[in-house]
Parts: sequence; structure tokens; C-alpha cells
Amino acid sequence: QLHSDQDKGDGSLKYILSGDGAGTLFIIDEKTGDIHATRRIDREEKAFYTLRAQAINRRTLRPVEPESEFVIKIHDINDNEPTFPEKIYTASVPEMSVVGTSVVQVTATDADDPSYGNSARIIYSILQGQPYFSVEPETGIIRTALPNMNRENREHYQVVIQAKDMGGQMGGLSGTTTVNITLTDVNDNPPRFPQSTIHLRIPESSPVGTSIGSVKATDADTGKNAEVEYRIIDGDGTDMFDIVTEKYTQEGIITVRKPLDYEIRRLYTLKVEAENTHVDPRFYYLGPFKDTTIVKISVEDVDEPPVFSRSSYLFEVHEDIELGTIIGTVMARDPDSASSAIRFSLDRHTDLDRIFNIHSGNGSIYTSKPLDREVSQWHNLSVIAAEINNPKDTTRVPVYVRILDVNDNAPQFAVFYDTFVCENARAGQLIQTISAVDKDDPLGGQKFFFSLAAVNPNFTVQDNEDNTARILTRRNGFSRQEISTYLLPVVISDNDYPIQSSTGTLTIRVCACDSQGNMQSCSAEALLLPAGLSTGALVAILLCIIILLVIVVLFAALKRQRKKEPLILSKEDIRDNIVSYNDEGGGEEDTQAFDIGTLRNPAAIEDKKLRRDIIPEMLFVPRRTPSAPDNTDVRDFINQRLKEHDTDPSAPPYDSLATYAYEGNDSIAESLSSLESGTTEGDQNYDYLREWGPRFNKLAEMYGGGESDKDTS
Repeated sequence: QLHSDQDKGDGSLKYILSGDGAGTLFIIDEKTGDIHATRRIDREEKAFYTLRAQAINRRTLRPVEPESEFVIKIHDINDNEPTFPEKIYTASVPEMSVVGTSVVQVTATDADDPSYGNSARIIYSILQGQPYFSVEPETGIIRTALPNMNRENREHYQVVIQAKDMGGQMGGLSGTTTVNITLTDVNDNPPRFPQSTIHLRIPESSPVGTSIGSVKATDADTGKNAEVEYRIIDGDGTDMFDIVTEKYTQEGIITVRKPLDYEIRRLYTLKVEAENTHVDPRFYYLGPFKDTTIVKISVEDVDEPPVFSRSSYLFEVHEDIELGTIIGTVMARDPDSASSAIRFSLDRHTDLDRIFNIHSGNGSIYTSKPLDREVSQWHNLSVIAAEINNPKDTTRVPVYVRILDVNDNAPQFAVFYDTFVCENARAGQLIQTISAVDKDDPLGGQKFFFSLAAVNPNFTVQDNEDNTARILTRRNGFSRQEISTYLLPVVISDNDYPIQSSTGTLTIRVCACDSQGNMQSCSAEALLLPAGLSTGALVAILLCIIILLVIVVLFAALKRQRKKEPLILSKEDIRDNIVSYNDEGGGEEDTQAFDIGTLRNPAAIEDKKLRRDIIPEMLFVPRRTPSAPDNTDVRDFINQRLKEHDTDPSAPPYDSLATYAYEGNDSIAESLSSLESGTTEGDQNYDYLREWGPRFNKLAEMYGGGESDKDTS
């Protein structure tokens, strides 16, 4: 209540209020000066308010006293319960922790005034989670209350914590929160194999690195505490197998370390150990943190391919060996217990020229064609070994054949030498330096010797002893008019065994040279130019010669094309053939071109007979052609053609109609040609064809059928 000393109680003064909350939260009675609160005041919103009050004359509105300031302080009451910042807390603690291990601290706040009574004094207690956890009343720290809590038994716990003000006394306000506590894993469990013995199987043909199977030890822990490393610590197969730890699945993968052989060993025993890689020293007393198991591996038999005694073979052989010489032998065996026989063969894709062959039974490789180091120094073969009982099961091995050199090639000139000598050359003058090459390759290197095949009065050869030689003149002066070209045989020999030599001929032209020895002209025709033969005439002569050569070549080519093809294309085809000449002329009646009777046997009957193979268009009286006298030229021609056919390799090896008509005298079978069909009268009897064998059965049926038809009719 505000009151002014000037207030006489007659209502002449008026009280006014200003400041925090004036007119809203606080109002003043302008007549009495009483201050009232318009609503409930919350200290937690504002603890004090500063106000100003003044008394003024109601009529003049002038202050009668100076303005005064005063503070209204709000006294606290316990109207707020403790609250936690989080409704749910999450915490963790390692399993097997000792009693009293701190888990987490929770803190509640109270909006009441901590300096006024016990309204803000908070006490913590546990409503849920006993007997596993406890909480400190003053601090709110949650601690473990039981020893050796095992995560493998129970992993998650829910604890409810209460915070109560007024020091936890009756009538105090409270708030709660939930704490979810998880036990984290520690390595307190060793790995354990579920079986004491594990059986695995693998075929003996499995290559190195093949996975046989897996073993796994179980561990109740998780994460890195459950990581296990596997190793083979004992057994009779420690050198044959490996074990690798698979980190994702924590399995031990057993693999093949060396090739297996069923015939050598069929069963292996391994002792495999699994051990934790991260061991906590605090829990050594729970160990040992490892376990062992026995793994038995059975090797299964398979039909294996043959095995060669070596991975590759190298044979060396001289190039001059005789055909059929054995250059080496490959060996292979069947690794199976049945021990099947082996058959060897050569892969012909590696020996396209079929230079080598192999004995299928013992694997001996021998030559079937001559060897030549200068053609091919190495031959890379592939030998195939297959079981006779199972030819599809094969093995290959490379065979390298090195051809050793033999001195079988004579040295020759290195290049073609265009040698000339000047007409004004002096004795002892160098006109050419020659060298040689040899296809052979002796171990000591090439060494050649040069000499003349015979003493030459004009030139000589001087060996430089460095595989070269010099050609020197032996006399002064040469003349193109006398001799324009000299041929000088030079003998070149090597020093290997056996000594090989060859003779190379140098063509030495005589040329006109200047005083410096430079060649000016070597043509012998140049001497005739002053006589009046021009260059144009020489060119014309050369053109004529070229044209004549072309004509001769064309004529020879046409003659070759017209040469008849062999009647028999295969040596094995000895059947009767009907040869078609495709050019039969005008027939027997065509006598305008020549008299066919000239080609016939003079002793043959010349009477014209009717042909049986065609129907005559008209009846005519056969006329007799006078016998032609014996023509010597025709007989010589026929004999010449007969001799050519006897020596011709393309001629058939049996009787056939040649291009000449003279067939000789008194043929037993007479002529089967239609050319002679008109020389006999009436029908002939061809029954004798059946007596000539099966090759003439077809002719016998063709010509003898008519008679049989007549008989049956």
C-alpha cells in the first residue's frame, strides 16, 4: 500500500503506478494507493518487478510529492518437479565388470529457487533395474551392483531412475527417466570345435591350391573378441596341405599344397588348432583361449593321364644323319595302379613337313626326311601320350630338336661381280676384290681359300687370308678386238671337315679406259660405229629380235595347250574307259578331204558295208573303192605316232583307239569301232566276249543281247 503524507483523505489526491507490469500484472487504487495483483505470479518467470509510484493533485494533475521507486520480490514455493533433459538414456558397460563400475550419470534440474528452502534439493533413487545396478542419491551416477554379469547370458537391461525434490521427503515433487544399459563384449570365451574329428575327401587330380573343405570353431564372443586364427600344428600331411583363415566367416579353409597321388598315399591326418587373436589378460584364468580338432583327408582315385619323365625334352642331332635314325626317346607312364600301356604320337600341327616320326610303342623319335640346318635350325615338336584303354586321356610334352651343323655346303661368291679390265692395264694391276659366303656355321668361324682352277696367262688370284682375294693382271695390255670377254674360274674352299669347295667364274670384260683408269666403254659393237652403223639401226635390230622371241614363246604356249590331257587321271583306275575325241569328222562317206582307205590296212577288205547303227536314208548300190597302194609316208607317220604313244607317260596302259586308224593285222577281237562297222556283212557273233572275263560283261550284254532276244522270240 502506498500513502502520501499530503493525503488528507478528502479525495483530492490521485495515485498513479508505472514500471514492470504496471496496468497489466499490477494495478493501484488511485484513491487509496493499494496495489493489487491481477493474476497468479510465477517466480520462475520473473523473480522481482521494479515499479514507480507518484501522488498527483486530481484537479491540477501536478505531483504533490516526488516519484518513488520500489521493488516487488516474488517469494518461491515448491511448485516445480525435477526434470531430466532426456526421456531415455543409452549407456553401456563391459561385461564381467566389478561391482561399483560407473555406467553413466544422469542429472535432473528443478526450476524452483535453490536458495529458498528445499524446493530445489534433488535426491536420486532407482525404481527398476535392481539388483543389477544402483544409483548414487546425490550425484545420479549409475553403477553396477552385481559381479561377473555375462553378456552371453543377458545383454540388455532397462533401468528407471527417479529424481525427487524437497530432499526426498514426503510431499516433494519427482520426475523419472529411463536408462537402457547394454553389456559390451569382452573376450571371456575361448573358441571350441563342435567335433573332435572331421572327415574330408578330395580327388587326386585336384590341382595345387584347390579348396578341400573348411573347419570352424565357435566362439560365444562377438567382433574382434571372436576372431580366430587356424593353423596345422601336427599330422602326417603338414607339407601337403595349407589352412587359411577366412576373416568374414571365421572359417579355416584347407587347401592342397602339393600334388596328390592316390597310388602313393590315400589318407592324411592333420591336427588343426584354432586360437583367439585378441586375448584379454584379465581373463587368462578362463583360458586357454584355443582348441584343437583332428582332420582326416581321404584321397580318391581318378583315371589320371600319362605322366612324362620330364617336363620337356631337348635333342641334338647332326644334319647329315641317315633316314630312320633315332634322335631321342620320350618316356611316359600311367600313374594309376592299373598301369595301362601308353601309345605315343606326334602332333602334326607342329611337324607339318612330316620330317619326324615316332614309334607309338616305345616313344622313339626318328627322322623320316633329310635334315637341313640351313633350312631350319630348330624343330619344336609336341608329343602326345595317351592310354590305350582310354585314348581320350592324353598328355602333351614339348620336344625341342636342335640341328647341329655339318660342313655340307660349299662357299660361293658373296655377290655377283661385274669385273672389267682396261685395255691399257699393266701387269700386276688390281682389277677386282672378291669375297665368299658359306651357309654353314662352323664352331671356329669361317675360313676361305681362293685359287685358280688352272694356270691363267692373263690373270691371277692372290689370297688375302682374311676371306677375301684380289684379282690381278699378269700381262700388259688387252684388246677388245681380239677378245672382248675373259672367263676366269676361281676355286673357293673352306677349312672345315670334310672340305667343301666350289668354282665360281668371273666374267671379265675388256673396256676402254681413260688415263685415270676410269671405264669409258666396254661394248664390242662400239668398234663398229665408225663403219657407218647408226644407233637407230641397232635399236631396230634389237626390236626385231624381241618380236621373234615373242612369236616363238606364243607358238610354244599354244602347242602346249593343245597337248592332250592324260586319259587316266589316277594310277589305280584301270577300268575300261570310253574315250571321247569330240571330233569325228564327216564320217566314212566323207571322202572329199582325204581318202580314209589310205590309213587302213592294205590287206583289209575295201568293200562298202551297210552301217548297223543308223537307218539308211536311201538304198544305194555299194561301190567298191580301189585299194590304195602302200603309202610309205603314211606308214612312217603312223609308226612315229605309235612310238610316241609307247613312250608317252600320259597314254593309257590298255588297248584304246588312238588318233591313227592302222591297228595291225589279224586282230583276234577284230575292230569294235564304228569306223569298221561297215566292213562285215550280216550280224556277227559276240558270244566270245563273255569268255574274256568280268571286264567285258557289259559289252557282252550290249552286243549279245540281240541274239538272245532272237532266240527267245
